[in-house]
Amino acid sequence: MVNSLMEKDLVHNLKKIMGKKLTVTKSKERRIKIETIPENILEVATAIKKLGFDQVMSNGGTDYPDKNLFKLDYHIISVNTKKLRRTVLQLTTHISKDNPSIHTLSNIFPSASYHEQETHENLGIMFEGHPRMERLLLPEDWDDIPPLLKEFKLPGR
Repeated sequence: MVNSLMEKDLVHNLKKIMGKKLTVTKSKERRIKIETIPENILEVATAIKKLGFDQVMSNGGTDYPDKNLFKLDYHIISVNTKKLRRTVLQLTTHISKDNPSIHTLSNIFPSASYHEQETHENLGIMFEGHPRMERLLLPEDWDDIPPLLKEFKLPGR
C-alpha cells in the first residue's frame, strides 16, 4: 500500500501515536490519506503537526444529503521540514448535517482559518472556537442557504 519509505515511516509513527483514533485509508508516494471521527480531530491534528506538517493548504467539504453527512477534508503540507515538502497529508472526517459543527484547527494550524471561513460560508459548517466565523466571500445581501448545499437551487432554474 505504501510506496515510499518516508510515507511508510510517517504512517507507522501516526499509528503508533494515535492507535485506533485514526485510519489510514490510502498511502502512496507523496500522498497520505487518513480518517478520524470528529471527536478526535484536534488530537490527530496535533500529532500531524508534531510530525512536521505545519500548513493547511486547503480545506473543503462535500454534502451527502442521502447520508445526512458532510465529508470534511484538510490538505496539510510542510513548509518548514524539507524532507516533507512534497508530501500532502489529507485529514478527513464526517460530520452529521443535524449538527454541522466541529472544532476549528486554526489554533493548531493558523493557515486553516481562511479555509474554514470559506467552508462555513459555502456549506454552513460551524467551526467551534474559530476566531472569525463571519461572511467572507458571498455578497452582503445574501439571504439564501449556503450555495454548496445540494438543496441550493440557482434562482431562475
